[in-house]
Amino acid sequence: MDFTFTEEQRAATEAAEAVFAGVAPDAVPSPALTRGAVAEDFDRALWSRLAGADLLSLVLAEEHGGAGLDPLALCLVLRESAKVLARVPLLETAAVALAVDRYGGDALRARLLPPVGRGDLVLTVGASGRTGHDPAELAVTARRDTGTGTGTGTGTGQWVLDGVQTAVPWAQSADLIAVPARLDGGRAVLALVPPDSAGAVLAEQISTSGERFAELSLDSVRIDASGLIDAEGAWEWLRLLLTTGTCALALGLGERVLSMTAEYTGKREQFGFPIATFQAVAVQAADRYIDLRAMAATLWQAAWRLGPARGSAGLGGPLPVAADVAVAKIWASEGVRRVVQTAQHLHGGFGADTDYALHRYHAWAKQLELSLGPAAAHEEALGDLLAAHPLD
Repeated sequence: MDFTFTEEQRAATEAAEAVFAGVAPDAVPSPALTRGAVAEDFDRALWSRLAGADLLSLVLAEEHGGAGLDPLALCLVLRESAKVLARVPLLETAAVALAVDRYGGDALRARLLPPVGRGDLVLTVGASGRTGHDPAELAVTARRDTGTGTGTGTGTGQWVLDGVQTAVPWAQSADLIAVPARLDGGRAVLALVPPDSAGAVLAEQISTSGERFAELSLDSVRIDASGLIDAEGAWEWLRLLLTTGTCALALGLGERVLSMTAEYTGKREQFGFPIATFQAVAVQAADRYIDLRAMAATLWQAAWRLGPARGSAGLGGPLPVAADVAVAKIWASEGVRRVVQTAQHLHGGFGADTDYALHRYHAWAKQLELSLGPAAAHEEALGDLLAAHPLD
């Protein structure tokens, strides 16, 4: 079997490396020294460069100006972005755009995807539910506005949304927020909500990494049926892609932190020798390298299984794709935490210096560790899947 990346995937990685090469992790104030958000908006200049390099259209279908690549290519770009703590809604915009491409109607795809690829339309998603601990699709309800439309399906008239989604990233800067919502029968749909809709309120929240988040409250917010994606499995697939993308960010961040640690321990001397030559230091660094290799293997497996085909729920296997995503998130959550903790330990007091970038990576790592559920939540989900699908 050939596990190497394709030529197109390698080209996407090289393009991402070139774009992110000029990004400084300390371009904004330190979250440790800032009351409130580190900046009012994301890095618009970087966003424009990503669009110019065709990285925002990477996973879009060719008929909408994209390259038609798969989630694995997106994860390769996300890994590079995390190495420099790139402050852009790349994961959220690309994931929602992919969900629209796979599960949305022709008119919705034609309306949204070309401007996404050009960098003119910013998307985000409310995936944390009411509290961050409950399923996101249970936090918002969707019902038909009985005063509009005459059809009985979800594709006509207007819909009314009520509920709350917490910790919506980049909400203040987004043009549309994808909101999972449940119908009366319990089925989940995806609603694309303009943040300035009547009845929609954004309450300021700050992430652990110092970025602007928001609690989105929906009070009888009306959206046209053309902004509702009701295809079976659309929200579940988007949730899995968001989780997998978060694992890619954790991998890239962890790789950069381990590289910083290797550079520091190779120069820092004690008793006349670089501390990297001490057995206790070398063993800890080796353990973290193993963590990163496990994070990478489980990430690529999950990204591959999400499937390349439009409308696909994922490639086949002995367990549903959700099991592979759960394994990847378990390793990412635990692994990135261990990597940054070891880095802080081996850097000594220098790791806490706010003039040095390591403390920024630590803050981002904590945000990623708990984003979309900590390891324990995914271990429970994996246990449920194993119980429901016994392996012969």
